[in-house]
Order: sequence, then C-alpha cells, then structure tokens
Amino acid sequence: MQTERKPWPALWALVIGFFMILVDTTIVSVANPAILEHFDAGITEVLWVTSAYLLAYAVPLLITGRLGDRFGPKRVYLVGLFLFTAASLGCGLSGTITLLIIARVVQGLGAALMTPQTMAVITRIFPPTQRGAAMGLWGATSGVATLIGPILGGVLVDTLGWQWIFIVNVPVGIVGLILAWRLVPDLETHAHRFDWLGVVLSGVGMFLLVFGIQEGETYDWGTITGPITVWGLIITGILVLVAFVVWQRFNPAEPLLPLSLFRDRNFSLANIAIAFVGFGVVAMSLPLTFYAQLGLGLSPTVAALLLSPMAVVTGIASPLAGRLTDRVNPKWIAATGLVIIAASLGTIALLVNPDIPVAWVLIPAAFLGLGMGGVWAPLASTANRNLPPQQAGAGSGVYNMTRQVGSVLGSAAITALITARIAAELPGIDASGAGMAQAGAGAMPDQVLDGFARAMSQSVWLSVAGFLVAAVVALWFARPKVTVAWGAPEVRADAPVADGRDLDAPEPGSPAAAQRARAAADA
Repeated sequence: MQTERKPWPALWALVIGFFMILVDTTIVSVANPAILEHFDAGITEVLWVTSAYLLAYAVPLLITGRLGDRFGPKRVYLVGLFLFTAASLGCGLSGTITLLIIARVVQGLGAALMTPQTMAVITRIFPPTQRGAAMGLWGATSGVATLIGPILGGVLVDTLGWQWIFIVNVPVGIVGLILAWRLVPDLETHAHRFDWLGVVLSGVGMFLLVFGIQEGETYDWGTITGPITVWGLIITGILVLVAFVVWQRFNPAEPLLPLSLFRDRNFSLANIAIAFVGFGVVAMSLPLTFYAQLGLGLSPTVAALLLSPMAVVTGIASPLAGRLTDRVNPKWIAATGLVIIAASLGTIALLVNPDIPVAWVLIPAAFLGLGMGGVWAPLASTANRNLPPQQAGAGSGVYNMTRQVGSVLGSAAITALITARIAAELPGIDASGAGMAQAGAGAMPDQVLDGFARAMSQSVWLSVAGFLVAAVVALWFARPKVTVAWGAPEVRADAPVADGRDLDAPEPGSPAAAQRARAAADA
C-alpha cells in the first residue's frame, strides 16, 4: 500500500538543504577577501575555493541524478546532506588553503548528491499544473539565500571569523536531515546501469578545461611544466568532452547522458539557457565583492547590504513568477527577466566608479532582483515539464549539471578576466600573488583605486553578455503542453495528472467531444 504523499511539506524539507547550499556559496563570495588575507594567498588560489567546489558539484551530477532513480531520491538526498554537513565542519577547521580547497571538494560532492533529488521529487509528486508554483518556491529560496548568505557571512566574518561561515551549516544540516527523513516520501525506484567510462571522460574533460581557463593568466597562457601548456590542457579538455558525447551516442548499454532527452525542444533550450545563467551569476558576484571590500575598504556586512535589495525583490517575485508560469508561455517571463538582469548589471558596471556614491547601486540592485525572480521557475519548469517520471532523475541531473558547468566556466572565465584587467590597469600589482591580500587591510589609495575600479567594471560586462545570450535562447521556447486557464481551479498537488494532457479537453464520448472532433476535421 502506497503511503500518502504530502508534496508541500516534503518540498519545504528539501528546500532547507537547497537553501544551505546556496547560502554557503554566497557566504564564501563575501568571505573571499578575509580568506585571502588570512592565508596570505593570491586571488587565483582563493578563487579555487569556489571553483573546486563548483567543479566537484558539476561533474558527478549526471550520475547522482541516476542514483536517485536507482536507490530513491530520499536516500540519496540524505547521504548528500550528511556529507555536505560533515564537510562544512571540515572547512571551518582547515588550517591551510590547500585543506580548505579539499574540504570544499567534499562539500561539492555532497551538493551534487542533493540537488538533482530536489527537482526530481518536484517532478514526481507535483502535477504539471502545479510544478510552476513549486518551482517558484524553489526559485524564491535562491533569493532569500542571496539575502541571508552575504549578510550572515558579513556578520560572522566581522565578529567570529571566516571559519564560522562553514561551521554555521552544521546545525542547519542536522535540522534538514531530521525533516527530510520524516517528511520526504519514499518514491519508487528504477533500475539503471552506470556508465563508468562516461563518468571518467566527463570528469577529466571538465577538469582540464576549467584548470586551463582559470590558471591561464598565472602561466601567461604558455608553458606550465615541460611539454604541458595552458592551451594544450584546454584543447585536450574539449577533445575529451567531445569523446564523451560520442560515447554517449554509441554506448550499447545505458548512457550516462541520455541524448534522447534532448529531443524535447524545451528541455534542450532550457539547459542552454540555464548554463548561461549559471555563468552570469558567478561572473557577476566576484568583481562586485572585490570592488566593495578590497577597493573601497567596506566591511563584509556593509558590502553585502549593497545587494540586499536584489535578494528581497527576488524572494518576492519568484513565487509570483512561478504561478504565472503555469498560466502563460514561460518564455516571455524568462526572456523579460533575463533582459532586466542584463540592463541592471550594465547600469551597475557604469556605477563602479570612485566618483559615484556607492549607495546608487541600491536602485539597479532592486531591478536586478526583479529580473532574477522571473528566471528560476520558468527555466526549471520548462526543462522538466514534458519528461516522463522514469526520466525525472536523469533530466534533473542533466539540468543541474549544465547549470553548474556554466557556473564553473563562469568562475574560471571571471578569474582569468579579473587577473588580466588588473594587470592591464595596474601593471605594478601582481593580482595572482599575495600582494593583493595587503589591499584587504583598508581602502586603496586613490591612484590605485581608479585602475582597480576600471578593472572590476570591465569584468562585470562578462556577466551581462551571459545573461543576454540566455535571453535570446529563452525566446525560442515552445509553448508547454499543459497550462491552466485564468480563473480555473487549481489541481490538488496529490491528484495524478498525466504529462501532456489537454486540461481543456471535454469528456470522451460527450456531445462536446464530438463537436470538437468535427471542428478539427473541418480545420
């Protein structure tokens, strides 16, 4: 006998873990200057604290989505949450930058186990007509985390030290474990064979590509050691990833990446769009954080408050956009939100100037939140709406993997761009070495600040480009199969609704059905 499923309590329990992952990411962005100073490290080393996490997060997502299908999303989620919580404690206790990076890798593995399960559970326990609302809550979580993460991180860094941005995850993780164990239902499983060669190819390819991009400026885009060059790593990484895709096409057993998923137009386009969104989000935060803290000498708390309007508006707009997604074509919501984000970021880039009051950033930051609120639910709902339940885990894994791949490439690209622009604008400062750590002690001298501000402003435009590309992709979404008419009663979340059903269709055999059939034949 199947146990009764209560979708909304289950979703709230999963949201706690998802919230913790996002808070951890935003907290680290705020704490980067403090970590840089504490370990007397360079910008490149400190940004590997983020990139190592994102890389370890992205690479396993294909197989962790399948693990949820095979062993049940609840079990896999609980294992991932335990691993993430334990690794958070390890991060807080790290005595060297190397140990911190290693602990962040373990955190990324835990996050990779957790994330696909949240989307898979939404897809499997909510009917299509309510997935938009559920994804709206999922998206609102990112907005609230964006607000709480930097502010909480700033307070912790200013008072207890950067180590506590990780230790604070421990009690939250324990609560999340208890609630998920009690409230998330045990869903049916599906047998899968695991493509280990695909795992190796995708992991090696991603590592070579990201390492080459991020470390390129450190080695002047030349030789690393012996015959190994930066461009050699990048080209090899691309070739290995191409081999991975070819293997997925001809794998006689069950491929790690089911290419059949991409026959659905919306799934393919949503994956492309979310990759550029992930790219833009990561590329956006780093130059703004460095400018506020290293350039202007603001405390982490004050620097975080500059973007607080974005988080507040995102938290309000995301649930509204989620409900709207169930009633209109999501492409208009997503494309509009992405254009607003790009315009707001462009305005902020122009305001990154020592001669302009920093408080002026608050206005475009609020519009940035409005755009963000219109992105997460429409893209996630569009990606998985037409997938059958047995492919929910695989689809969620692919979607989250492409988002994280975009984030990893965004982190690598913005690292290379920031380092290059600092070298161009401030030729006497070594951005990749420990010299930048000295800037964290206070505001920069005026003669240095002008060049540093220009470097950070120029770097923000990389994020603008990413969001504009995502907006163009979103405009090509096809209308989803299932929508809810305005004023129609909502379907209960525990009522089964088949994907692709026409909710406006009359009862088969009725006079209305016969009339509709005749009209279709005449057409």
